[in-house]
Amino acid sequence: MVRIDPRTDVLGIIDVQPTFMPGGELPVPDGAAVVAPCNRLSTTLFRHAFATQDWHPPGHVSFASSHGAAPFSTATLPYGEQVLWPDHALIGSPGAALHPGLDLTRVDAIFRKGFRPEIDSYSAFRDNDRVSTTGLGGWLKERGFRRVFLCGLALDFCVSWSAIDARDLGHEVFVVTDACRAIAAPLPAGHTTMEEAHLAMEQAGVRLCGVDQLVAA
Repeated sequence: MVRIDPRTDVLGIIDVQPTFMPGGELPVPDGAAVVAPCNRLSTTLFRHAFATQDWHPPGHVSFASSHGAAPFSTATLPYGEQVLWPDHALIGSPGAALHPGLDLTRVDAIFRKGFRPEIDSYSAFRDNDRVSTTGLGGWLKERGFRRVFLCGLALDFCVSWSAIDARDLGHEVFVVTDACRAIAAPLPAGHTTMEEAHLAMEQAGVRLCGVDQLVAA
């Protein structure tokens, strides 16, 4: 069991937006199922939380439509290999809003990412060029948070990238797996993006846990 310290532990609710749920532009299988466990975490275990939003302008470089390419193909961009997604999380759209069922009572701050038209951003901390930042790292430091617990969408992209970046900044990091859902797309090597993400998080020292393994102080 992991006992939550309400002073120095913080919950990160990653991209719980309709755009990533069934009926949205880029649905994660069973994505809407994360709302209830995210609410349970934020209302019963944590005193402090932050949330993130994918927040893209029209014509974003990560959109397949911007390249005349098929969704889920890839392109080599100045910052590296980029999956080309269907248009999603358009700034100000209903799909880009935080899910209306999400309890925001203990959400102290909301960080938006992917708003730079020329760079995608999976991580809540920095863009995919690994240089541009969102300001979240500084906020955690200023607030004195030590351990970061993450939930939301999608586990094998934005959640795992955020978890690894939080570790790079020196935080102890937990991913609450039953409060996440994954795309789990197949990769050419024969495994999935979920398996790849698990390996990367393990190598970075990210710990995995379930909602029932966390207890209030």
